[in-house]
Amino acid sequence: MTIEFNVHSLQETEQLAENLAGLLSPPDVLTLEGDLGAGKTTFTKALARSLGITRTVNSPTFTILKQYEGRVPFNHLDVYRLADSDEDLGWDELFYGDAVSVVEWAHLIEDDLPEERLEIRIQHTGEASRKFVFIPKGERFEKICEAISL
Repeated sequence: MTIEFNVHSLQETEQLAENLAGLLSPPDVLTLEGDLGAGKTTFTKALARSLGITRTVNSPTFTILKQYEGRVPFNHLDVYRLADSDEDLGWDELFYGDAVSVVEWAHLIEDDLPEERLEIRIQHTGEASRKFVFIPKGERFEKICEAISL
C-alpha cells in the first residue's frame, strides 16, 4: 500500500504535516527520503510545530541528532554524514523510546531502523510543488495512512 499526496504550496505541505502529526505518538518513527531541496526539513519543521515543539527546528546535519521537548518529545536525525559508517549510536534507545522520531536520509541506516515505520519519499515537482509518497511498514502505519487526508 502506498498513498500519494501532491501539494502545490508551502501551506499545503504544512497542512499535510499537521494532519499526520495528529495521528502520531511515541515511539513512532518516520523516515524521509528526497533530493537536496526536496522539502525534508520544511516538512519536519511543520510536523514538529504540530507536535508542540516551540524551539526552532533546523537540520541536524552536523550533529546528526537534535532532541526537542514539546507536547510530544521529538527526535530529528539527519544521518547523511553516516554513509559508510558502522557506528551504533544507540538506535534502539532512540527508536523505541518516548519520542516521535524523524530520520532524514534513512536508507543509510536501513539495517538499524525499526521494522514498523512510515517511509515518506518527497519529490520536487515544481517551484513550490511536491509529491509525497507514504509507504507504511506495519499495521499501525497502514491505519495512519488510511486516516490521513490533505
